[in-house]
Amino acid sequence: MISKNQEKAEAIELRRQGFSYSEILKKVEVSKSTLSLWLREIGLAVQHKQRLTEKRKLAQKKAQATCRKNRITKQDNIIELAKKDIDRMNKRDFLIAGSLLYWAEGAKQKTNNVSQRVSFCNSDPQMIILFNRWVKEICNIKPENISYCIYIHITADTEKARKFWENILDVKIEKIYFKNHNPKTNRKNTGKDYNGMLRIDVQRSTDLNRKIKGWILGIVDNLE
Repeated sequence: MISKNQEKAEAIELRRQGFSYSEILKKVEVSKSTLSLWLREIGLAVQHKQRLTEKRKLAQKKAQATCRKNRITKQDNIIELAKKDIDRMNKRDFLIAGSLLYWAEGAKQKTNNVSQRVSFCNSDPQMIILFNRWVKEICNIKPENISYCIYIHITADTEKARKFWENILDVKIEKIYFKNHNPKTNRKNTGKDYNGMLRIDVQRSTDLNRKIKGWILGIVDNLE
């Protein structure tokens, strides 16, 4: 049987070689408190400290990656279960969904502008796809009466953004408007997935905007 003195000597030697406490405990079977007592005055060379620091950083990255993977899996499971709560939508369901979407994100008529046309702007592709279908299928707007333009930061890849929106909607982007870029900005939409915001305008749609407001008020009035 190995004596305590031999175990202590082995532990000290391993520490001087740059091993971490957890690594030493795998080789020397003592309690962590005993090991701490033995090694409390044993220093580490600079290169050994660097090695342990890098090891800790690597372990943190692995732990973060595992947590992120678990969160994504949980997210995907919740989304898939929630999707089953929605049955196939009929025309009335679609009318209500689109009206609420426009209420949240569309341009509304105001006291100082009672002739506001239907205009919808967002960076979320799913919102854009839904509204584009809604305005055609529910509002019976012909494609030639709908125009599309992009609002994007001047430093972004405009051609990539143009192709992105044109591909998902199968339309032609007519104009691109640029936003000034502030180098000190804290905005997060600067990565490869950034494609600006798409605006959908419906020509000669003042009355349609009023009709949408009526649908919205009807939804509110009929809440049980």
